[in-house]
Amino acid sequence: MNIPRTLAVARKETRQIVRDSRSLYLALGIPVLLMVLFGYALSLDVDDIPIAVWDQDRSPESREFLDRLTSSGYFRVVFATDRYSRIVHAIDDNAITVGITIPYNFSEHMKTGQPITIQALMDGSDSTRAGIALEYLKVIIAVYEGDYQFRELDRQAVKSRIKVPVESRIRILYNPELVSRNNIVPGLIAIIMMVIAALLTSLTIVRERETGTMEQLISTPVKPNELIIGKLIPYFVLGYVDLIIVYLMGEYVFHVPFKGNLLLMFGCSCVFLIGALALGFLISVTARNQFFATQFALLSTFLPTFLLSGFVFPISNMPDWLQVITYIVPARHLITILRAIYLKGAGIEIIAFPLLMLVVISGFVVLIAVKKLRKTIA
Repeated sequence: MNIPRTLAVARKETRQIVRDSRSLYLALGIPVLLMVLFGYALSLDVDDIPIAVWDQDRSPESREFLDRLTSSGYFRVVFATDRYSRIVHAIDDNAITVGITIPYNFSEHMKTGQPITIQALMDGSDSTRAGIALEYLKVIIAVYEGDYQFRELDRQAVKSRIKVPVESRIRILYNPELVSRNNIVPGLIAIIMMVIAALLTSLTIVRERETGTMEQLISTPVKPNELIIGKLIPYFVLGYVDLIIVYLMGEYVFHVPFKGNLLLMFGCSCVFLIGALALGFLISVTARNQFFATQFALLSTFLPTFLLSGFVFPISNMPDWLQVITYIVPARHLITILRAIYLKGAGIEIIAFPLLMLVVISGFVVLIAVKKLRKTIA
């Protein structure tokens, strides 16, 4: 490879980017826009759920249970009622998400240890919100019941001098508050880098072909590998600028904790970025016009990266055959790496497998892009 020829191609592509201000705005503006939109709008945290309560028991035990619901921060009592129909109407009017009915024998059954039935009506039109609210409710009921029984056993233990059963305590590591933003922001790095890198480089060769300068490039002594590297150098720099922007916004705007090695994160992102740029270049070599190149780049990068990477939807919940397909999605491996580095402070030994997969996928895409360009030039 001839370095002066490669740098000459890089300078030519840099001038092209500078002259085309739209590409520059696209490269630097979209990451900020996506960070703001996803960082603030996309949240898997469900709190302040409006509920209505029909407390038929009106006992200290039922009031303590309702206090547990509201003090958790997940539920907010909109109104109390003594009619079942009003709860149903409130759900129909979207005034509440959950309606809770506490039976008249609640305190009696709590004291005697008999089974208790608490009815909860939920608005199933939003299945995600209803499902999360149901899990919150189950946990609060279980904790309340356990605490109540433990207090009763403790009182009995004082009287009879017997040992109290072991009290279980749950400790959540790495993300104790379960803030969804701490998972979303590291994943956004992979989404933004993949979409921006592939979208920008998808226009490199097809633009030359449409403007009629491809023939001039072919007539020069520049070799295919020099052409690829020279054209990708400016976009590689832009990709790293985007990475720095996203990292700084995550650190100082969204206050996402970073516990790992910064050099390791940038090194793994470098491998991913090379593959993303090569994928966009491959699309540019294959496409016949710029419109098709941009549309195909968005379709082949954003959808798989968003849906099949584990960014929003857990891969373990997907069908087995689809879980196998996710292994060829580079963003899956980068998201795994970034979340481990960000939240766990993982080292190279922990992320060795996803990093190896990134190297293999990126190397394969680069190889295909080189071969396709040689065939096009020939």
